[in-house]
Amino acid sequence: MAAVPAAILTVGAIFLPETPSSLIQLTNDKDRARRLLQRVRGTSEVQSELADLIEASELSKSIDHNPFRKILEANYRPQLVMAVAIPFFQQVTGINVIAFYAPLLFRTIGMGESASLMSAILTGAVGIATTFLSMVIVDRVGRRPLFLVGGVLMLVSQVLVGAIMAAELGDHGGIVVLIGFYVAGFGVSWGPLGWLVPSEIFPLEIRSAGQSIVVAVSFLFTFVVAQTFLSMLCHLKAGIFFFFGGWVVVMTVFVYLLLPETKGLPIEKMGDVWREHWFWNRVVVVGGPGVGEHLPAKFGEGGSQSSVVDL
Repeated sequence: MAAVPAAILTVGAIFLPETPSSLIQLTNDKDRARRLLQRVRGTSEVQSELADLIEASELSKSIDHNPFRKILEANYRPQLVMAVAIPFFQQVTGINVIAFYAPLLFRTIGMGESASLMSAILTGAVGIATTFLSMVIVDRVGRRPLFLVGGVLMLVSQVLVGAIMAAELGDHGGIVVLIGFYVAGFGVSWGPLGWLVPSEIFPLEIRSAGQSIVVAVSFLFTFVVAQTFLSMLCHLKAGIFFFFGGWVVVMTVFVYLLLPETKGLPIEKMGDVWREHWFWNRVVVVGGPGVGEHLPAKFGEGGSQSSVVDL
């Protein structure tokens, strides 16, 4: 069965176009990049954005070409922290516990086998639906609000599930509903945004290293959580939900304090966000590599309002 989605991804990759930034970076084919930008944006007025991409590409070519060494520099410290923290937090929400062991969890609270499987299917459907909802609204409401709302929803759900299980109330239906809310909170926030935001924050000169770190950290902690969960469940029982809920508190505070909004900000202007941030401006050197000179129209004068994920 796992071969089916893999085959769909493989076939889909055949039709996946290059991004304008990669076309400029790898082939310097400006005409093709312009046509692709026009198709993606739905307008012929893309010259300003194209010029920004060309400028960012030239900058990345003029500096150190070892992205893994480059990302360790102080000026890229915010991106490095996010490359590690975001995928780590994504996994310690406990979502893969639900994905891997939902039927087992429902069996432990006394549900029958058929009911457990059906409940797992329903919560999975909720996750898919809310992920699509996030795709629709993320560029309207922004990344931070979805992270924060999703974090609160996950926390409340986990605390209530843990409390019901600890008190042995036997409320099977209530637990299923609460886990559905928990999955919805993840689906609208840390699920899609855990991949979207890292794709936005890396300038071209460190993008390959940054994305590699994100994937490696994600896979590492997916493995760690999956391998340790059953043992933790045996020892902590209902406390497992309080454990993951504690991490949700940490990650929500982290987002509130340390993650700036990236909605509508193109890649070539991303460095300015860290320069303007109350905490990261102590680390990022003004005018240093990866730091643009202007913010886009929403943040200052000039620049594009388009999202980097579309590039």
